[in-house]
Amino acid sequence: MPTALAQKTDVNLGVAIPAATHAFTAGIVFWANQAKKDLEKAHPNLKVTVKTASGAPEQANQLQDLLTVNKINTLVIFPFESAALTRPVAQAKAKGVYVTVVDRGLTDTSAQDAYVSGDNTAFGRIPAEYLVKALNGKGNIVALRGIPTTIDNERMDAFKAVIDKNPDVKLLDARHGNWNRDDAFKVMQDYLTRFKQIDAVWAADDDMAVGVLKAIEQAKRKDIRIVFGGAGMKEMVKTLMEGSNPLIQANVSYSPKFMYDAIKLTAEARLKGEKLPASTIIPSVLITKENAKQYYFPDSPF
Repeated sequence: MPTALAQKTDVNLGVAIPAATHAFTAGIVFWANQAKKDLEKAHPNLKVTVKTASGAPEQANQLQDLLTVNKINTLVIFPFESAALTRPVAQAKAKGVYVTVVDRGLTDTSAQDAYVSGDNTAFGRIPAEYLVKALNGKGNIVALRGIPTTIDNERMDAFKAVIDKNPDVKLLDARHGNWNRDDAFKVMQDYLTRFKQIDAVWAADDDMAVGVLKAIEQAKRKDIRIVFGGAGMKEMVKTLMEGSNPLIQANVSYSPKFMYDAIKLTAEARLKGEKLPASTIIPSVLITKENAKQYYFPDSPF
């Protein structure tokens, strides 16, 4: 009988996340390992295994390992891609694993028990509202999207919904920069070649904004007035605080620390034999020079 009770409270938790291919995912990896350290210390009957993947196929394979080798009973996954990971996650859930999905959602929500994310609708809406106001309701905008995922769609839909209400603001093009500096640099180079007048850029991630700024600088273009990134990378927040780049005037919060929160919430709920709410959304807010100090975390990799 005591053995059965002990097994009931033991939580063997697998964490599957993208590798640190850019600053935001470096933050995800940092906070996941911090959660493992803090939670295993606080709960002797909790084991946390963290696996990082450089692509969707590798992450799907890691899920198999977590199930068969590590024998997890709980999974917290930040899917590399939405569509490619939906079936592997559904298979884990079908085997009785409790599943929390973080950030990049699945294409079928029945494959998960809980979802934890930043506010992706606000992440798209806030930059659009800011740019429309900053351009006085008139101008040309280009956009750089992330990796094809449910959250990228949410952000883009919210951004477009605002732009569509302002007929004098033209969205010239929106292409995937994959949340990557080099990819964003190439996309922006293409935009600069094709469009002779660009008033503002929405690069839906600060890493992409870095690539965009580099392309603008190399092309020596003076028409662009604003580059709006996103997620509050520490270098961008510092730039805002110092006012050192006139193109960087605002940002929107989306901290990778929600990875820590998702693991902690899931582990503690499972240790008590409880479930999380179906959805937990962490607010995204406008960051300007006035409030930037609250969003500056110099010790984080992001």
